[in-house]
Amino acid sequence: MKARWDPGAVGNAGRLAALARLVRIEHTLFSLPFAYAGALLAGIPGVYESLLIFTAVLGLRTAAMAYNNIADMDIDAKNPRTAKRPLLTGAVSLRDAWLLVALGSLTYYLSAALLNQCAALLSPILWLIAITYPHAKRIHCLPHIHLGLALGMVVFGGYVAVAGGPLSLLPKVVVEAPWLFVAAVTLWVAGFDTLYATMDAEFDRVEGLGSIPACFGEGAALKASVSMEAAAAALFICAACAYTLNVLYLASAAVAVLLLAAQFVLYLRGDTRGAFNVNLAVGVIVASGVIAARLLSL
Repeated sequence: MKARWDPGAVGNAGRLAALARLVRIEHTLFSLPFAYAGALLAGIPGVYESLLIFTAVLGLRTAAMAYNNIADMDIDAKNPRTAKRPLLTGAVSLRDAWLLVALGSLTYYLSAALLNQCAALLSPILWLIAITYPHAKRIHCLPHIHLGLALGMVVFGGYVAVAGGPLSLLPKVVVEAPWLFVAAVTLWVAGFDTLYATMDAEFDRVEGLGSIPACFGEGAALKASVSMEAAAAALFICAACAYTLNVLYLASAAVAVLLLAAQFVLYLRGDTRGAFNVNLAVGVIVASGVIAARLLSL
């Protein structure tokens, strides 16, 4: 029997803690290493670029997570598992949530504009991918891919922050971006999100919401998750050759592959929470491997 838990639930926390829970501040920490990994695949960012990458990711994730909670209020209120989220308990007001969307978006767009012209031009694409995620499950059965792409494109964003410049560089930046790594991150996130979605399979099915577990069953979801995680592991390893990353990165990729395997062991034992949380380490380890390898080589 899988444990039903909600990382977005809030208890008797103060206002600041409730706001942090609303935007899942840990998601920003989860995304940042990939932004800097993407940046280092382009070169070495200076202090200026590094600070703007931080504010861009902080702004985008804050806006996206706040809007996700707003868009899903009607669904979350019906689901016992998600009924204790900040907007539903009153710990955070709807006005404050919309304010976070506005401030986060402003911070993101301003950071992109200050980085370079390529980043400014491409910024709406990443914003749209992130902000439209909560609507994906209302349209199709593969919202996990949408979520994966939202994080995978953070790698692309970090790359553009350093490789970009005047608009004349745009074709070169787009062609030479680390798409293999973007694909790896996308599949990895989609794989573990598919497992996470099994907790709400029956609820989603009744409500007519799309997910692989709801549309195709939990057995198919497990197979799909294993396939996506295996593909992601292969791409993480191939990235060593594609981007001339050294043995330090290969070691981090190997540890990540072991953790991906551990994820399924935990899931099959009924520990969905443990399986999900293992991925917090996977992301940091892989991205840190890229960062360390590039810094040492450059």
